[in-house]
Amino acid sequence: MFRRLAALVAACVVVSTMAAGGAEAGVGPGPASRPVIFVHGFSGSGQQFETQARRLASNGYRAEFIEAHEYDSLFVENTRDEVFASLDQRIARLRAKARKDKVDLVAHSLGTGLMQEYLRSSPERAAAVAHYVNLDGATSADQPGGVPTLAVWGEGSTARAVGGATNVYFSGQSHTQVVTSAETFTEIFRFLTGRAPRTTAIVPQRHARLSGRAVLFPANVGADGARLEIYRVDPRTGDRRTRRPEAVFHITGDGSWGPFKADGGAHYEFALVWGPASTHHLYFQPFLRTDDLVRLLTSRPGEGPASQVETGDGHSAMTISRQKEWWGDQGGAGDSLRINGREVLNAANTPRAKRAIGIFTYDAGKDGVTDLSAPIPVFAAQPFLTGIDVFMPAGTRRPLSVVSRPRGGAGRVDALMVPAWPSSEHRISVQFNDHLQEARR
Repeated sequence: MFRRLAALVAACVVVSTMAAGGAEAGVGPGPASRPVIFVHGFSGSGQQFETQARRLASNGYRAEFIEAHEYDSLFVENTRDEVFASLDQRIARLRAKARKDKVDLVAHSLGTGLMQEYLRSSPERAAAVAHYVNLDGATSADQPGGVPTLAVWGEGSTARAVGGATNVYFSGQSHTQVVTSAETFTEIFRFLTGRAPRTTAIVPQRHARLSGRAVLFPANVGADGARLEIYRVDPRTGDRRTRRPEAVFHITGDGSWGPFKADGGAHYEFALVWGPASTHHLYFQPFLRTDDLVRLLTSRPGEGPASQVETGDGHSAMTISRQKEWWGDQGGAGDSLRINGREVLNAANTPRAKRAIGIFTYDAGKDGVTDLSAPIPVFAAQPFLTGIDVFMPAGTRRPLSVVSRPRGGAGRVDALMVPAWPSSEHRISVQFNDHLQEARR
């Protein structure tokens, strides 16, 4: 079983046909593009726009001119006025840096209500925005601030609209999926540039620049005081290839880290070290190309959602996420997620209506028993989250295998192998891609 799973993971690795050249290699000359700013929704971050940013760069946009404007969506750490004032500063900085008169603005869910208010708040603010994209959020009688608007809507009523805008409906796509899908990208690109994209794939690069933020979830406050260690790992086991990290960053302020020069097709572990007895290990699929929106979502030891996880020396605890909802109740039209060979999604813990993108898995009750009959209530009660009682033995040399079969992928699977760290001192996060792209060989 282990050898078969290891071979499966190796088959998912992007290896030999990476695009050679610099960090901004794409499929050809790009448009004279304006900076793009993404504003997330409730409990979101720049992570929701990560795939679209890489698609934009694959079509010629410069990665350093694509940013996310992040905030605490509970408005404990900031006020709406503070969010708007800092957006003013971001827009001014990007306009000067890119030498453009305007920026393009994209918002999702809660962020659409904020941005509609922002664009209507003053003629000067509206005049600095060339295009506005409203993703599955607030309706409007007219285009906010008179700014040309594209509105993309997912599942739900097709009566939703922004008056005077281009309204597009993808009724088969869920709330977060609408942000990250290839279909939405095509609409956004055509709206911003006046032409269709050359590709909706992420064009691989041999050398990639990675940077981002380590933030406390869901407040998006910097994980000040943590130390970030980046290791290249063996995709067959998740084990570190070297004892020393390839890079170390001390997290301060807003949590920014990087840049880190990476191999676009390699697997990496991002270890946030909070102290001698607390490390948060985060694993991703290969980034393929330069990515400035890498988000390491964490919490201080004993705080945040992770403080609700029952821990111990004998079992692992893992958070599994994807910026596309997990559907466990749609049969063959849904998703599959297997941990150590066992299917864990079902109609009880991941119904389509739950819109779960984050799954907390651990041994609830610390009884050594997996119970999939109902979700763990403390997590199922939260928006976009669920909890699943899965016993994953820790402290063994056998890694944890996590295999996703995404819906719409014609049976293709994504697989990650990670060490079985004991949950008493270690947290594990695994993030799968939201896009469907065949591995290149």
